[in-house]
Amino acid sequence: MEGRCICGEVAYRLTERPLFVHCCHCSWCQRESGSAFALNALIETDRIELLAGQPERVAIPSHSGKGQEVLRCPRCRVALWSHYAGAGPLMAFVRVGTLAEPAACPPDIHIYTTTKLPWVRLDEGVPAMADYYARSQHWPEPSLARWKILRERMSG
Repeated sequence: MEGRCICGEVAYRLTERPLFVHCCHCSWCQRESGSAFALNALIETDRIELLAGQPERVAIPSHSGKGQEVLRCPRCRVALWSHYAGAGPLMAFVRVGTLAEPAACPPDIHIYTTTKLPWVRLDEGVPAMADYYARSQHWPEPSLARWKILRERMSG
């Protein structure tokens, strides 16, 4: 899967399928994205290969208070992915809309639906959580195995 910013200065490739795709409906993501939700594909950062350019790292606040680092194109300023404090720089939350084929990454779960905008309709076949969720109950086994390796790297 390949993606890029709007001007094309920064382009990237995911060298593996994402672990899981979140559709976050929290009011923080609504404000940050300027949209009804944020659609993020979670993937190990070392599985993102830069094809062109170098994204700029921008520190911004997050709802948790721990902040996040957003990687943006230095020219057009489009957010390509971010790193949250919880998983740190080893896990990237790739903005699905920056992929060449975003339809290839539909949401695996809807989260923080208590603040979902009332006119957004959810697919009944996709789990919808009022807040967050237990990874062990929703991620497929191969993703959980990759997550375990990543957690070991984070603690080691």
